[in-house]
Amino acid sequence: QVQLVESGGGLVQAGGSLSLSCAASGRTFSGYVMGWFRQAPEKEREFVAALRWSGGRTYYADSVRGRFTISRDNAKNTVYLQMNSLKAEDTAVYYCAAALLTFFGGEMSDKTYTYWGQGTQVTVSS
Repeated sequence: QVQLVESGGGLVQAGGSLSLSCAASGRTFSGYVMGWFRQAPEKEREFVAALRWSGGRTYYADSVRGRFTISRDNAKNTVYLQMNSLKAEDTAVYYCAAALLTFFGGEMSDKTYTYWGQGTQVTVSS
């Protein structure tokens, strides 16, 4: 069974940086897409970034492109989200997600993802 465990959230001032980690276990992830989503209070969950485990192709929401970077460490089965130039509007619970996706398309939709982590809180103070 796939398990995803996020870590690295916290409180940071606007303009600062945080790095989130998602430790994945339970299988090999070749053919999987790994995603980061976030949900702010009273808002719907939204896509942040995704990465194809095989090949490393990345996808970003317009709101974070150029500020956030998604990456992976194959040896550690871990996906990272480096967040720079943080803004108050980045405050949310951040979730790691995974799905076996054998075709291109759907990487930015939460409906694509089968497995989800428990979430980690990111709070950006202005």
